[in-house]
Amino acid sequence: MKLILHTLILLVVAITAQAQQDPLYSQYFNNPMLINPAFAGSNERLYAGLAYRAQWTGIDGGPATLNFNSHIALADNKVGAGVIVVQDKIGDIKNTQYGASFAYRIKLSNSTFSFGMQTGFIQYTSNMNGVNPLDKSDPLFAPYTETKFNTGVGVMLKSERYTLGLSVPQLLTNAVQNVQVYSQNYYLYGTYMFFLSERIEFKPSTLLRLTKGSPLSIDLNANLTFNKLYTTGLFTRNLNTYGVLLQMIMKNIRVGYVFELPGKSSALNFNTHEISLALSLDVLRGHNHSSTGF
Repeated sequence: MKLILHTLILLVVAITAQAQQDPLYSQYFNNPMLINPAFAGSNERLYAGLAYRAQWTGIDGGPATLNFNSHIALADNKVGAGVIVVQDKIGDIKNTQYGASFAYRIKLSNSTFSFGMQTGFIQYTSNMNGVNPLDKSDPLFAPYTETKFNTGVGVMLKSERYTLGLSVPQLLTNAVQNVQVYSQNYYLYGTYMFFLSERIEFKPSTLLRLTKGSPLSIDLNANLTFNKLYTTGLFTRNLNTYGVLLQMIMKNIRVGYVFELPGKSSALNFNTHEISLALSLDVLRGHNHSSTGF
């Protein structure tokens, strides 16, 4: 297992010499602010969410992502403000992002148009304790900690039935130890709600993610919601990873779980788990006073 971990770390170092992608999420459709700052305040309530993703479970040092984000609608729901903290780790390499988001919302006839900005910083940290290279003087294996400024932008069109968003969460390319470790990720996200009956809603969604030097990534999701409280769904990423979603809302709290498994063409035959917990409250006079707010 140690050999697998060391091989993965070497692979990550080689990949980051060209371009690193943003952390993967499977429940972004619950709160797209993770990938688009324009979503801040769009629930017209106070929202706080926490999620943990363990990828390739069974591999020591496999990728793990922990994220916290919160946002609130202000000024009669015309403005949204939020914060986000994301820690992404694989082996002894850890990237931690701290950011603040601001969105301005324009009411249209049957929808709302939002544009948002995000700013903050990312801390890149490496401590190769688990690696024993032949050349210990190789700078690629030297411990480091560097902090880089980050800014991002996004736009979104949202109505009762659909959401459409375009964003670049990190506009700046970053280099660590004179090696480029990050290139921009571009996201195009869309979803539409079909009301099958008074109790059942069908919500398909698609996410396109483009990174320079990498092939286009496509996520396809199909969710069924019953009584606005219970959701089950299926999804695939590039027809190479498949997963199932289970979600439940209890008053102002939403709990979600995703299980992923690789397809036959995947090089790594390990499962992935993602859990999430969210809270939604109407704390201001102009907030949405629905029973759940999700």
